[in-house]
Amino acid sequence: MDSIQRLRNDYPWIQTPLVVGAPMRLIALADLAVAISKAGGIGFIGAGTDVSDLETYLESAGMLLQDSPVPTTNGTIPLGVGFINWGADLSVALPVIARFKPAAIWFFAPSSVATLKDWSERCRRASPHSRIWVQIGSVREARDVVWHVRPDVLVVQGTDAGGHGLAQGAGLISLLPEVDDAVSALLPGAERPVLIAAGGIVEARGAAASLLLGASGTVMGTRFLASHEAVLAKGYQDEVLRASDGGQTTVRTKAWDNARGTKGWAETHNGRGIVNRTYTDAVGGMADEENKRLYEEDVKKGDQGWGADARLCTYAGSAVGLVKEVKGAGEIVREVREGMKGLVKGTRARF
Repeated sequence: MDSIQRLRNDYPWIQTPLVVGAPMRLIALADLAVAISKAGGIGFIGAGTDVSDLETYLESAGMLLQDSPVPTTNGTIPLGVGFINWGADLSVALPVIARFKPAAIWFFAPSSVATLKDWSERCRRASPHSRIWVQIGSVREARDVVWHVRPDVLVVQGTDAGGHGLAQGAGLISLLPEVDDAVSALLPGAERPVLIAAGGIVEARGAAASLLLGASGTVMGTRFLASHEAVLAKGYQDEVLRASDGGQTTVRTKAWDNARGTKGWAETHNGRGIVNRTYTDAVGGMADEENKRLYEEDVKKGDQGWGADARLCTYAGSAVGLVKEVKGAGEIVREVREGMKGLVKGTRARF
Protein backbone atom coordinates (compact mmCIF):
# COMPACT_ATOMS: atom_id res chain seq x y z
CA MET A 1 0.00 0.00 0.00
CA ASP A 2 1.47 3.37 -0.97
CA SER A 3 1.74 6.30 1.44
CA ILE A 4 -1.19 8.24 -0.02
CA GLN A 5 -3.51 5.26 0.36
CA ARG A 6 -2.32 4.78 3.93
CA LEU A 7 -3.18 8.39 4.68
CA ARG A 8 -6.63 7.98 3.14
CA ASN A 9 -7.25 4.81 5.16
CA ASP A 10 -6.17 6.43 8.42
CA TYR A 11 -7.84 9.80 7.75
CA PRO A 12 -10.85 9.09 5.49
CA TRP A 13 -12.00 12.71 5.40
CA ILE A 14 -8.86 14.09 3.74
CA GLN A 15 -8.55 15.37 0.20
CA THR A 16 -5.23 15.25 -1.59
CA PRO A 17 -2.72 16.74 -2.06
CA LEU A 18 -2.80 16.84 1.74
CA VAL A 19 -2.50 20.11 3.68
CA VAL A 20 -1.80 19.89 7.43
CA GLY A 21 -2.06 22.61 10.06
CA ALA A 22 0.92 22.79 12.41
CA PRO A 23 0.15 22.32 16.14
CA MET A 24 1.17 25.87 17.10
CA ARG A 25 1.14 26.20 20.89
CA LEU A 26 -1.63 28.51 22.20
CA ILE A 27 -2.53 29.50 18.61
CA ALA A 28 -3.82 26.34 16.93
CA LEU A 29 -6.77 25.40 19.12
CA ALA A 30 -10.20 23.88 18.43
CA ASP A 31 -11.52 26.43 15.91
CA LEU A 32 -8.44 26.28 13.69
CA ALA A 33 -7.98 22.51 13.88
CA VAL A 34 -11.62 21.78 13.06
CA ALA A 35 -11.74 24.28 10.19
CA ILE A 36 -8.68 22.66 8.57
CA SER A 37 -10.06 19.14 8.93
CA LYS A 38 -13.48 20.15 7.62
CA ALA A 39 -11.76 21.50 4.50
CA GLY A 40 -10.11 18.14 3.83
CA GLY A 41 -6.84 18.74 5.63
CA ILE A 42 -5.65 17.51 9.01
CA GLY A 43 -5.89 20.09 11.77
CA PHE A 44 -3.88 19.84 14.97
CA ILE A 45 -4.51 21.33 18.39
CA GLY A 46 -1.24 22.60 19.85
CA ALA A 47 -1.11 21.30 23.42
CA GLY A 48 2.57 22.22 23.64
CA THR A 49 4.11 21.83 27.07
CA ASP A 50 0.99 22.56 29.16
CA VAL A 51 -1.72 19.93 28.78
CA SER A 52 -3.96 21.23 31.55
CA ASP A 53 -6.48 22.69 29.07
CA LEU A 54 -6.30 19.90 26.48
CA GLU A 55 -9.56 18.30 27.60
CA THR A 56 -11.36 21.64 27.24
CA TYR A 57 -9.95 22.16 23.74
CA LEU A 58 -11.05 18.69 22.63
CA GLU A 59 -14.51 19.16 24.12
CA SER A 60 -14.79 22.39 22.12
CA ALA A 61 -13.68 20.57 18.98
CA GLY A 62 -16.31 17.91 19.54
CA MET A 63 -19.02 20.55 19.80
CA LEU A 64 -17.83 22.23 16.58
CA LEU A 65 -18.03 18.88 14.78
CA GLN A 66 -21.56 18.04 15.91
CA ASP A 67 -23.42 19.99 13.22
CA SER A 68 -21.24 18.88 10.33
CA PRO A 69 -19.55 15.59 11.19
CA VAL A 70 -16.30 14.59 9.49
CA PRO A 71 -15.97 10.86 8.67
CA THR A 72 -13.38 8.95 10.69
CA THR A 73 -12.54 5.33 11.35
CA ASN A 74 -12.45 3.36 14.59
CA GLY A 75 -14.06 6.07 16.69
CA THR A 76 -11.24 8.61 16.45
CA ILE A 77 -11.90 12.36 16.42
CA PRO A 78 -10.94 13.86 13.02
CA LEU A 79 -8.00 15.97 14.08
CA GLY A 80 -4.67 15.66 15.86
CA VAL A 81 -2.99 16.84 19.05
CA GLY A 82 0.60 18.08 19.21
CA PHE A 83 2.93 17.85 22.21
CA ILE A 84 6.29 19.43 23.02
CA ASN A 85 7.60 16.39 24.80
CA TRP A 86 10.25 17.82 27.09
CA GLY A 87 7.62 19.83 28.99
CA ALA A 88 4.29 18.01 28.59
CA ASP A 89 2.96 15.82 31.41
CA LEU A 90 2.23 12.37 30.03
CA SER A 91 0.28 11.28 33.09
CA VAL A 92 -2.19 14.13 32.54
CA ALA A 93 -2.35 13.71 28.77
CA LEU A 94 -2.97 9.95 28.64
CA PRO A 95 -6.50 9.91 30.11
CA VAL A 96 -7.50 12.70 27.72
CA ILE A 97 -6.07 10.79 24.76
CA ALA A 98 -7.89 7.65 25.87
CA ARG A 99 -11.19 9.53 26.13
CA PHE A 100 -11.12 11.53 22.89
CA LYS A 101 -8.94 9.31 20.69
CA PRO A 102 -7.43 11.91 18.35
CA ALA A 103 -6.73 10.57 14.88
CA ALA A 104 -3.09 11.71 15.13
CA ILE A 105 -0.67 12.45 17.97
CA TRP A 106 2.33 14.66 17.07
CA PHE A 107 5.52 14.55 19.16
CA PHE A 108 8.33 17.11 19.07
CA ALA A 109 11.53 17.83 21.00
CA PRO A 110 11.75 14.90 23.43
CA SER A 111 14.48 14.88 26.05
CA SER A 112 15.68 11.55 24.62
CA VAL A 113 14.73 8.86 22.14
CA ALA A 114 13.95 6.58 25.09
CA THR A 115 11.34 8.97 26.46
CA LEU A 116 9.89 9.42 22.97
CA LYS A 117 9.57 5.65 22.66
CA ASP A 118 7.84 5.52 26.05
CA TRP A 119 5.38 8.26 25.05
CA SER A 120 4.60 6.47 21.78
CA GLU A 121 4.05 3.07 23.37
CA ARG A 122 1.81 4.40 26.14
CA CYS A 123 -0.23 6.55 23.76
CA ARG A 124 -0.74 3.58 21.45
CA ARG A 125 -2.04 1.54 24.36
CA ALA A 126 -4.36 4.36 25.44
CA SER A 127 -5.72 4.88 21.91
CA PRO A 128 -4.69 2.05 19.56
CA HIS A 129 -6.10 3.69 16.42
CA SER A 130 -4.39 7.05 16.94
CA ARG A 131 -1.45 7.39 14.57
CA ILE A 132 1.91 8.58 15.88
CA TRP A 133 3.58 11.53 14.15
CA VAL A 134 7.14 12.57 15.07
CA GLN A 135 8.78 15.81 13.97
CA ILE A 136 12.48 15.71 13.16
CA GLY A 137 14.96 18.18 11.71
CA SER A 138 18.01 16.13 10.74
CA VAL A 139 18.95 12.85 9.10
CA ARG A 140 20.38 11.57 12.37
CA GLU A 141 17.12 12.31 14.20
CA ALA A 142 15.19 10.59 11.42
CA ARG A 143 17.28 7.42 11.68
CA ASP A 144 17.01 7.28 15.49
CA VAL A 145 13.27 7.90 15.52
CA VAL A 146 12.43 5.49 12.72
CA TRP A 147 14.55 2.69 14.15
CA HIS A 148 13.50 2.99 17.81
CA VAL A 149 9.98 4.44 17.68
CA ARG A 150 8.54 3.30 14.33
CA PRO A 151 6.23 6.29 13.87
CA ASP A 152 3.38 6.19 11.40
CA VAL A 153 4.30 9.63 10.07
CA LEU A 154 7.64 11.43 10.07
CA VAL A 155 7.34 15.23 9.85
CA VAL A 156 10.52 16.51 8.22
CA GLN A 157 11.06 20.15 9.24
CA GLY A 158 13.55 22.37 7.47
CA THR A 159 15.20 25.33 9.18
CA ASP A 160 13.04 27.88 7.33
CA ALA A 161 10.24 27.01 9.77
CA GLY A 162 8.93 29.58 12.20
CA GLY A 163 8.91 28.96 15.92
CA HIS A 164 11.12 26.35 17.54
CA GLY A 165 13.27 23.82 15.72
CA LEU A 166 16.88 22.74 15.47
CA ALA A 167 19.34 25.62 15.69
CA GLN A 168 21.59 23.91 13.15
CA GLY A 169 20.00 22.25 10.16
CA ALA A 170 19.17 22.36 6.48
CA GLY A 171 16.35 23.61 4.31
CA LEU A 172 13.82 21.17 2.95
CA ILE A 173 15.29 21.06 -0.55
CA SER A 174 18.28 19.07 0.70
CA LEU A 175 16.95 17.65 3.98
CA LEU A 176 13.85 15.88 2.71
CA PRO A 177 15.49 13.81 -0.07
CA GLU A 178 18.31 12.74 2.25
CA VAL A 179 15.85 11.74 4.96
CA ASP A 180 13.83 9.85 2.33
CA ASP A 181 16.93 7.91 1.27
CA ALA A 182 17.99 7.23 4.87
CA VAL A 183 14.56 5.93 5.86
CA SER A 184 14.37 3.74 2.75
CA ALA A 185 17.71 2.18 3.68
CA LEU A 186 16.45 1.32 7.16
CA LEU A 187 13.00 -0.10 6.48
CA PRO A 188 11.19 -1.80 3.61
CA GLY A 189 8.35 0.07 1.92
CA ALA A 190 5.49 -1.40 3.95
CA GLU A 191 7.12 -0.41 7.26
CA ARG A 192 8.32 3.04 6.23
CA PRO A 193 6.64 6.01 7.86
CA VAL A 194 4.79 8.45 5.65
CA LEU A 195 6.92 11.58 5.10
CA ILE A 196 5.27 14.99 5.53
CA ALA A 197 7.17 18.21 4.75
CA ALA A 198 7.31 21.25 7.05
CA GLY A 199 9.25 24.49 7.20
CA GLY A 200 9.01 27.52 4.94
CA ILE A 201 5.83 26.49 3.10
CA VAL A 202 2.97 29.00 2.95
CA GLU A 203 1.44 28.59 -0.50
CA ALA A 204 0.94 26.21 -3.41
CA ARG A 205 4.36 26.55 -5.05
CA GLY A 206 6.30 25.50 -1.97
CA ALA A 207 3.76 22.80 -1.16
CA ALA A 208 3.94 21.33 -4.68
CA ALA A 209 7.75 21.36 -4.56
CA SER A 210 7.68 19.32 -1.35
CA LEU A 211 5.81 16.55 -3.19
CA LEU A 212 8.58 16.34 -5.77
CA LEU A 213 11.14 16.11 -2.96
CA GLY A 214 9.47 12.99 -1.56
CA ALA A 215 6.72 14.19 0.78
CA SER A 216 3.15 12.86 0.77
CA GLY A 217 1.73 16.05 2.24
CA THR A 218 2.73 19.43 3.53
CA VAL A 219 2.48 21.27 6.86
CA MET A 220 1.84 24.98 7.15
CA GLY A 221 2.10 27.05 10.30
CA THR A 222 2.97 30.63 9.36
CA ARG A 223 0.23 30.78 6.72
CA PHE A 224 -2.40 29.88 9.31
CA LEU A 225 -1.23 32.71 11.57
CA ALA A 226 -3.13 34.87 9.06
CA SER A 227 -6.39 32.95 9.42
CA HIS A 228 -9.57 34.05 11.14
CA GLU A 229 -9.50 31.01 13.42
CA ALA A 230 -5.97 31.45 14.80
CA VAL A 231 -5.86 32.52 18.44
CA LEU A 232 -3.37 35.39 18.51
CA ALA A 233 -3.28 39.13 19.14
CA LYS A 234 -4.02 41.56 16.33
CA GLY A 235 -0.56 43.06 16.81
CA TYR A 236 1.02 39.67 16.16
CA GLN A 237 -1.09 39.04 13.07
CA ASP A 238 -0.45 42.53 11.71
CA GLU A 239 3.29 41.94 12.03
CA VAL A 240 3.01 38.70 10.04
CA LEU A 241 1.24 40.63 7.26
CA ARG A 242 3.75 43.49 7.38
CA ALA A 243 6.95 41.47 7.16
CA SER A 244 8.64 40.72 3.85
CA ASP A 245 11.99 39.38 2.61
CA GLY A 246 11.91 36.75 5.32
CA GLY A 247 15.48 35.61 4.82
CA GLN A 248 16.57 39.04 6.06
CA THR A 249 13.75 39.95 8.44
CA THR A 250 13.47 36.68 10.37
CA VAL A 251 16.19 34.97 12.38
CA ARG A 252 16.77 31.88 14.52
CA THR A 253 17.72 32.87 18.05
CA LYS A 254 17.18 32.26 21.77
CA ALA A 255 16.72 35.99 22.41
CA TRP A 256 12.94 35.75 22.71
CA ASP A 257 13.11 32.69 24.94
CA ASN A 258 15.45 34.60 27.24
CA ALA A 259 13.27 37.71 27.27
CA ARG A 260 10.06 35.77 27.87
CA GLY A 261 11.58 33.54 30.51
CA THR A 262 10.84 30.42 28.46
CA LYS A 263 12.87 27.68 30.10
CA GLY A 264 13.38 24.08 29.12
CA TRP A 265 14.46 24.18 25.50
CA ALA A 266 17.71 22.31 24.87
CA GLU A 267 20.69 24.19 23.48
CA THR A 268 20.15 22.31 20.24
CA HIS A 269 16.90 24.26 19.65
CA ASN A 270 15.97 27.89 19.12
CA GLY A 271 13.11 29.83 17.53
CA ARG A 272 12.69 31.71 14.25
CA GLY A 273 10.86 35.02 14.52
CA ILE A 274 10.62 38.47 12.97
CA VAL A 275 13.55 40.71 13.90
CA ASN A 276 12.75 43.46 16.42
CA ARG A 277 14.34 45.34 19.31
CA THR A 278 14.53 42.29 21.58
CA TYR A 279 16.81 40.59 19.08
CA THR A 280 18.87 43.60 17.98
CA ASP A 281 19.49 44.69 21.58
CA ALA A 282 20.52 41.14 22.55
CA VAL A 283 22.99 41.04 19.66
CA GLY A 284 24.20 44.50 20.66
CA GLY A 285 25.18 43.25 24.11
CA MET A 286 22.22 44.16 26.31
CA ALA A 287 22.07 42.04 29.46
CA ASP A 288 19.33 39.42 29.52
CA GLU A 289 17.84 40.91 32.69
CA GLU A 290 17.42 44.35 31.11
CA ASN A 291 16.06 42.91 27.88
CA LYS A 292 13.55 40.88 29.88
CA ARG A 293 12.48 43.97 31.83
CA LEU A 294 11.91 45.95 28.65
CA TYR A 295 10.04 43.03 27.10
CA GLU A 296 7.69 42.94 30.07
CA GLU A 297 7.08 46.68 29.68
CA ASP A 298 6.01 46.11 26.07
CA VAL A 299 3.65 43.34 27.15
CA LYS A 300 1.62 46.07 28.89
CA LYS A 301 1.21 47.95 25.59
CA GLY A 302 -1.03 45.31 24.01
CA ASP A 303 -1.01 45.36 20.22
CA GLN A 304 1.48 48.23 20.21
CA GLY A 305 4.05 45.88 21.72
CA TRP A 306 4.59 44.18 18.34
CA GLY A 307 6.63 45.62 15.49
CA ALA A 308 10.15 46.16 14.23
CA ASP A 309 10.74 48.90 16.81
CA ALA A 310 8.95 47.05 19.60
CA ARG A 311 9.85 43.91 21.54
CA LEU A 312 7.12 41.25 21.61
CA CYS A 313 7.91 37.95 19.90
CA THR A 314 6.45 37.20 16.48
CA TYR A 315 7.42 33.64 15.65
CA ALA A 316 7.13 33.16 11.88
CA GLY A 317 8.94 31.31 9.11
CA SER A 318 11.18 32.74 6.44
CA ALA A 319 8.37 32.54 3.86
CA VAL A 320 6.38 35.13 5.84
CA GLY A 321 6.72 37.66 3.00
CA LEU A 322 4.37 35.52 0.91
CA VAL A 323 1.57 35.89 3.46
CA LYS A 324 -0.48 38.86 2.29
CA GLU A 325 -3.99 38.61 3.73
CA VAL A 326 -6.16 37.08 6.43
CA LYS A 327 -8.57 34.37 5.25
CA GLY A 328 -10.60 31.56 6.71
CA ALA A 329 -8.54 28.45 7.40
CA GLY A 330 -10.77 26.33 5.18
CA GLU A 331 -10.31 28.72 2.29
CA ILE A 332 -6.53 28.58 2.75
CA VAL A 333 -6.55 24.77 2.67
CA ARG A 334 -8.65 24.62 -0.48
CA GLU A 335 -6.65 27.36 -2.20
CA VAL A 336 -3.31 25.64 -1.56
CA ARG A 337 -4.61 22.19 -2.45
CA GLU A 338 -6.12 23.30 -5.77
CA GLY A 339 -3.02 25.35 -6.53
CA MET A 340 -0.84 22.28 -5.99
CA LYS A 341 -2.96 20.26 -8.38
CA GLY A 342 -2.64 22.90 -11.07
CA LEU A 343 1.10 23.21 -10.63
CA VAL A 344 1.74 19.47 -10.73
CA LYS A 345 -0.42 19.16 -13.85
CA GLY A 346 1.37 22.10 -15.44
CA THR A 347 4.78 20.61 -14.68
CA ARG A 348 3.81 17.36 -16.39
CA ALA A 349 2.65 19.29 -19.45
CA ARG A 350 6.08 20.93 -19.84
CA PHE A 351 7.75 17.61 -20.40
